[in-house]
Amino acid sequence: MERLFGKPIVTQEQMRTRIRELGRQISADYAGKDLVLIGVLKGAYAFYADLARAIRIPMRVDFLVVTTEKTKDGTPGRVKLISDLTETITGKDVLLVEDIVDSGLTARRLLTVLAKKKPRSINICALLSKQDNRVVNVPVAYVGFTVPDRYIVGYGLDYQQKYRNLPYLAALDEEDLTKKRK
Repeated sequence: MERLFGKPIVTQEQMRTRIRELGRQISADYAGKDLVLIGVLKGAYAFYADLARAIRIPMRVDFLVVTTEKTKDGTPGRVKLISDLTETITGKDVLLVEDIVDSGLTARRLLTVLAKKKPRSINICALLSKQDNRVVNVPVAYVGFTVPDRYIVGYGLDYQQKYRNLPYLAALDEEDLTKKRK
């Protein structure tokens, strides 16, 4: 039987607590504003749903579907927009909800795409940040957890489209990854 998890690094309870804190902070920061919460699918779906419920002000919701093509050496390449917004964001305050900001390339591309739609403001809220891996500097206004340079799965994050359903975050070992590639 296939092992379903790696080494837990953030428990379900730690995530619940931190998401409630983020929800309170975002609610205070965006009080009286016209907030549009934009989730980046697929990875952010679990975090996005819990965060949306933790925010206690009126808001609109929308989603983007993106893929990041890998280069031959495995580094992030071109960011491809699969599905665009259904809401108009012109003049609105946008909070882009990401699962993880790693190299910063995807976040930067999405900020560029969204800025062309002329929102009043754009900020990023990421469940995870790998600050040490930044190739480009992007501002992340709200961070759930800063994590080391490990392959993280669970709570929406996947390895080969699996493990998104774990209710916590786990780090896969290189040994795990090597076995799964064979």
